[in-house]
Amino acid sequence: MKTKEIMREDIKLIHPERTLTEAAKKMQQFDIGALPVVDEDKVVGMITDRDILVRAVAEGANPDQTKTGDVMTKEVVTVYDDQDVEEAKKLMKENQIRRLVILNRDNQVSGVISLGDLATAAFDREDSGEVLEKVSEAEHKK
Repeated sequence: MKTKEIMREDIKLIHPERTLTEAAKKMQQFDIGALPVVDEDKVVGMITDRDILVRAVAEGANPDQTKTGDVMTKEVVTVYDDQDVEEAKKLMKENQIRRLVILNRDNQVSGVISLGDLATAAFDREDSGEVLEKVSEAEHKK
């Protein structure tokens, strides 16, 4: 099975120069917890609701003035939409992440796969649980 078969295509993006308030409003509007950060059609980071709270608000940053690019996670793990889902699972487990940005072969964002997408796809439940366990280990270490 290829990643494009289970990815969410209706994704929302944000530019690194947009404020954290704009990012949070977009997350609220679309009921999502993360936004790929894109500049000139290239993914440059990922901003999550947790990034906004922990890296900005908890540190006293003004969300109306702080740019998404200042707080985003810069190391974004990606796979191509024609790669096998097994590779996506492997990357999520190895990198202990909850979301993968999916690119087309022009390196433009075409979707996102989350742990939930893996869990609801036709996979071995034990294998999906193993990915979740690895990701959860990383969160407990933080």
